[in-house]
Amino acid sequence: MLGSGGLLKKAFPLSQSLPSPPLYRVVLKLASPAIAHLWLQSLIFLVDRIMLGRYSTDALASLRISEPLIWSVTGVLSAFSIGAVALVGRAVGAGDRPLATTTARVSLAFATAVGLLFTLFSLLGLDAIQYLFPNLSPVVWEAARGYIQIVFLAMPMFLMAEVSAAMLQASGNTRTPFLVAIAANLVNLVLNYLLIFGNGGLPELGVRGAAVGSAIAITLNAIVLIGVLVRSRSTLSLRRDMKQRFYDGSELATLKRVVHIALPAVGERLTRGIGYMGFTIIISVLGSVAMATHAALLGLEEHCYEAADGFGIAVAAVVSQRLGAGKLEEAERGSWITMGMAIALLSSFGLVFVIIPAQLLGLFTEDTRIVEMGIPCLYVAALAQPFMAASIVLEQALRGAGNTRTAFYISLSGWLVVRLIATAFFVFGLHWGLVGVWLGSTCDWMARSISLAIVFRQHHWHKVSV
Repeated sequence: MLGSGGLLKKAFPLSQSLPSPPLYRVVLKLASPAIAHLWLQSLIFLVDRIMLGRYSTDALASLRISEPLIWSVTGVLSAFSIGAVALVGRAVGAGDRPLATTTARVSLAFATAVGLLFTLFSLLGLDAIQYLFPNLSPVVWEAARGYIQIVFLAMPMFLMAEVSAAMLQASGNTRTPFLVAIAANLVNLVLNYLLIFGNGGLPELGVRGAAVGSAIAITLNAIVLIGVLVRSRSTLSLRRDMKQRFYDGSELATLKRVVHIALPAVGERLTRGIGYMGFTIIISVLGSVAMATHAALLGLEEHCYEAADGFGIAVAAVVSQRLGAGKLEEAERGSWITMGMAIALLSSFGLVFVIIPAQLLGLFTEDTRIVEMGIPCLYVAALAQPFMAASIVLEQALRGAGNTRTAFYISLSGWLVVRLIATAFFVFGLHWGLVGVWLGSTCDWMARSISLAIVFRQHHWHKVSV
């Protein structure tokens, strides 16, 4: 039922039929390619940011409108993959191939349907967004609108890629999404070079050229990952056993389980998206230079966030599979080990922020105003790194256990109470400008990490039924 032992050993190192290696090695084996995959995934948009920063300041500023919106929408929609992660991890840990296969099929179908709805929105509803930014120049808005519309057209492929990668990672296969992301980034880099600046005899499309490159890279990513799932004969596959009918009623029941687990995560991501858009509106009041500076700063910090998220992917796989195999103590111990590793790595990144801030910001722009404004913000970002690491890992551990509701409540209070109120106080009350924005987010990470640590130590999370 599980296929050959050699294939299972290669693809699913956490299966209960195998001896358990030391947890720190399990975490490193899962986290390293997961971090690299996330970096490569974000590199698609980072390359857009770097190249558009060289193209014009207005083009870079436009990304402070398009990227938060895209990030918010994709974050909310990809939260449905969290339900798939919890079920796939449990299925692999228990050796339940039918459940893993059915979860993969219904999750991808659901992702496609939701993505098509947002493709329709990109064609009909974008103009209403402009009213959220009354101080925005027409040039910046038009650039942002063009970028958003093209990337939203690729939304079904983006969501299918997100769900496919999440399920592979939950099963223990973090290497394949990493390798596929390398190819997608190479495609994006070449297309950006050709289409943004009009090289190779192609038209100069500027921001729209960057969006076209990103959309094609996203599509390539999805096609290859789905192909991997179709060809796979392991526990996680889109292939059904010969004894299973094409539709036997289990699909609807499995989809309900996925949605039930994912809904609190969707609410959490929706809250985060609303909070982040409020965050962006505050920044837009500070002017185009502040928006461009913030875009450059996020280009640096997002690598820290994704490193922590890579450890989060690892801990979700460890927790879900260990709970599926009935190894509760290992699930908890693996979570604390993972959190410690994440804190150590992000703290080292924070040290780099303090040592060479001007050089890092210089990667994105030659505008000295942006560099000068960004340096004190990087100092604040350095302080936030260990708290960010702890928050992300513990949130993902809870989600891997299926306890998405607790993560939602903590995120709700973090975004809509701590972050927005603290940011408004620092920016409008104390008039600290962009530094106040980064202090507000740091207060959120601090409060969130403390709350999650308290909740995790109460040991209710492993009792959640999925």
